[in-house]
Amino acid sequence: MRVIALIVRAGAVVVASAFLFSLLVDEAPKPVTAARADVQVVAASKRATKPTRVKPKFPPGVVAVVATGDIVMGSTPNLPPDAGQSFFSEVQADLAGDVVLGNLEATLSTSGGSKCGPKSADCYAFRTPPSYARRLVQAGFTVMNLANNHAYDFGADGLRQTTAALKAVSLLYTGRPGQITVQKIGQLRVAMVGFATYPWAASLTDIAGAKKLVRRAAKVGDVVVVSMHAGAEGKEHQHVARKTELFLGENRGNPVRFAHAVVDAGADLVIGHGPHVLRGMEWYKKRLIAYSLGNFAGYKVFSLGGPLSTSGILRVTLRGDGSFETGRLVATRLVGDGLPALDPSESAHGVVRSLSREDFGRNAVKISADGMLSR
Repeated sequence: MRVIALIVRAGAVVVASAFLFSLLVDEAPKPVTAARADVQVVAASKRATKPTRVKPKFPPGVVAVVATGDIVMGSTPNLPPDAGQSFFSEVQADLAGDVVLGNLEATLSTSGGSKCGPKSADCYAFRTPPSYARRLVQAGFTVMNLANNHAYDFGADGLRQTTAALKAVSLLYTGRPGQITVQKIGQLRVAMVGFATYPWAASLTDIAGAKKLVRRAAKVGDVVVVSMHAGAEGKEHQHVARKTELFLGENRGNPVRFAHAVVDAGADLVIGHGPHVLRGMEWYKKRLIAYSLGNFAGYKVFSLGGPLSTSGILRVTLRGDGSFETGRLVATRLVGDGLPALDPSESAHGVVRSLSREDFGRNAVKISADGMLSR
C-alpha cells in the first residue's frame, strides 16, 4: 500500500511518499515539545488487509467512530489456543465502523529486556507475537493507541517491534510524543492523538502542551479524537476523581482537568482507558467524554470478575464538524480466560448510567435500556 504521510514540523509541511507512516523516534524516550507534530495520513479504502465483513454505509459528511478499552491478546507463552484467529469473533460485528480505535495494552514483540526484575511481585510485562497484529486488522481495528504503561514493557526494542508489526499490516497507531495520526474517511479527515503520563507518550500531565498538540490536530483534521490513559486502577476506582489520581505511588493524571482542556482546545470526542473498569460519561461543551471503557480483552493477564469483567464497545457517529449525532454503548464482558463477548445481561448500561449520574450530575450522559446515549 502506498501511504502519503504529511510530516509537520515547526510550521513547515513536507510531503513524502513512503511505506512508513511517519518519522518517529523509536529510541529511548526523550522529551518532545508540542511544537513538533508527526502526522500520519492514510485513506481507509486503501488498506492492504480488510476485515471480512461489510462495513455499514453512512451518509457523506458523517464518520462512525468505534472505541474499546484495554486489549491484550495473551502474553507469551500464555497465548490463545488457535493463535488468536477467533479471539474477537464474538464481538466482531459490533466493531464495524469507519474509525475503530483500541488501546493496545501490550507489546507486539519477541525480544527486548523486560521492565520487571526477577523479584517484582507487582510488575507485569506483556509480550504478544508480532503476527497477532493481523488479528487486530481482521477484527476491524483501524488504529491502536500506544500511549499507556505497557507500550514500553520491553524497552525501546519492544516498542520498535510493536510499531513495525502494526506498519506491516497497514494498521495505524497513535500516542507517541508529538504524534498526530490522521485517517481519511471519504472527504473527511479524523485526527487522533493519544496521551498518557509516560515519557514514551504524548504527555497527559503537561496540560499546556496537550492543548497545543490538539489545536494542531484540529488544523489538520475535520474531527479530532483524543485517547487518554488516565486514572487509578481497580474496582475501587470506578468513580472519577476531580484531582490528580495516584496508583502505587504513580501519577495517573487528573482525568477531568485533562479532558476538559483538550475539548477546549478542539477535541470532539475523548476516549478513556487505564483503570480496568468502566467509568462514567460526561457532556462537556456538547462533546462526549468517556472516562474509561474498562477491560475489553485480556487473555490470562487480567484479574477478572465483577466490575473487572464488565466492559463495553462505544459506538459514536459524528458529523463533519465534529458535533455529536448518535451514540450507543454495546455491553460486553470478558469470559473464560479473558476473551471479549457480548453481555446478554447488559450490565454495562446500568453501571455507566449510575456512575455518570453520581459523578457528573446534570452533565451526565443518559443511557437508555438498550445503551443509546443522549443528553
